Amino acid sequence: MSKYKRLIVAFSGPSNTGKTSLIVKISNILQDNSFKVCITKHDPKDKARFDRSGKDSDKFSQTGADVLILSPNRTTLFKKAPSSIDDIIGLFGDFDYLLIEGLKTLELPRISIFRNVLDETYFKVSNAIACDDTINKNEIPKEIEILDLNNPENIIEWINKNAKRV
Repeated sequence: MSKYKRLIVAFSGPSNTGKTSLIVKISNILQDNSFKVCITKHDPKDKARFDRSGKDSDKFSQTGADVLILSPNRTTLFKKAPSSIDDIIGLFGDFDYLLIEGLKTLELPRISIFRNVLDETYFKVSNAIACDDTINKNEIPKEIEILDLNNPENIIEWINKNAKRV
């Protein structure tokens, strides 16, 4: 049996609602408590860049090949194909928490995040909604748990109870 928790949870929501900020807070709290945290972010518009133009790794990546960069403190993979959740788990190896931003198509326990406006299209993929006082909680379906967006410890408790264990 692994000494790692190996819990996976996903976060979704419209742009500029605080997904990244919440994931950073949760990651920092978990790491301060000696847990190994991995994060995956979905880039649906394929606009993320990992190196500056003209650098060797960028030149290698421009050839269309998959490129792996090894340095004393990190490994960076430029893979020219999509990855499944199993691929991602395999890449990270051992972890306590894998926090995924986006990827609504993956069937994972999911927290959707809202500020100011609810987007009902997220209800069908959400197990919980993290929101602040700008949201009318009466508009959230009863079967979806409501979490306080400004209480990351409470959200971590939900993750510990509801995340997928792999």
